[in-house]
Amino acid sequence: MVIAETFYRENADGSRDWFNPADIAVSRDERGRITGATLKSDGAPVLVGGIEKMSKSRNNGVDPQAMVDKYGADTVRLFSMFAAPPDQSLEWNEAGVEGMSRFLKRLWRDLHAHVAQPDHPEVDPAALNAAQKTMRRLVHETIVKVGDDYGRRQSFNTAIAALMELLNALAKFDDASDQGRAVRHEAFETIVLLLNPITPHVCHALWQALGHATTLVDDRPWPQADPAALVRDALTLAVQVNGKLRGTIEIPASASREDAERAALAEPAVAAFITGQTPKKVIVVPGKIVNIVI
Repeated sequence: MVIAETFYRENADGSRDWFNPADIAVSRDERGRITGATLKSDGAPVLVGGIEKMSKSRNNGVDPQAMVDKYGADTVRLFSMFAAPPDQSLEWNEAGVEGMSRFLKRLWRDLHAHVAQPDHPEVDPAALNAAQKTMRRLVHETIVKVGDDYGRRQSFNTAIAALMELLNALAKFDDASDQGRAVRHEAFETIVLLLNPITPHVCHALWQALGHATTLVDDRPWPQADPAALVRDALTLAVQVNGKLRGTIEIPASASREDAERAALAEPAVAAFITGQTPKKVIVVPGKIVNIVI
């Protein structure tokens, strides 16, 4: 169900004239809440109704074609998939559409900045340093998550969120070495392939830009995660004291429970909360958390 804000004026007889959101100028606070609304045609204020199902009676329908003309079909589709799961109501918000437009523009800009750099070799897993391995692991973790979100969970909004997180991480990965550029190229190819079911027009053009002038993105098989790339050399565990987060530790992936316990007790940020006290119990959840009970 698609819902949207409503705007109206009251007549002398108690009836209401409803105005389409496209005809209203709205001001909002820093949290996005409406602080005022005026009719664009006369500049006079209107009353703000509730958020209701789009309908002719409330005149709060939005013409998808107007949004497509303004932002493009891919952007509108991306917003529709991101704003809410299919089994929940979708609150139409043009600011959200603008956010999706900014994401696609950033993907376009960052990818073209990458392809403007010198050519690079293929990814050589054996030649990667720690930072490159971490970036590549995130790429393959995203393949696993997005594939599961699309296929099993049918949770498209979380799949899109994962791709946004991957692009954010890629923006911070400024390794200009041969293998650094190779990892970045693999990441961009992965984003395009995973986003293609939702934004096919943009992804078609970006796939060509990545050097695949003779193949179509639609003809490529679905990406498969490399099991070796998913292996972690180290783990970051949260450390709690009496159930409250007090710090984090990084330990080798092969560390035992005893190693995790010793590292947690030795962490300075944690030790400050247990000074002079003997822990009653230390609970280690492998790969996730250490909880110290005092």
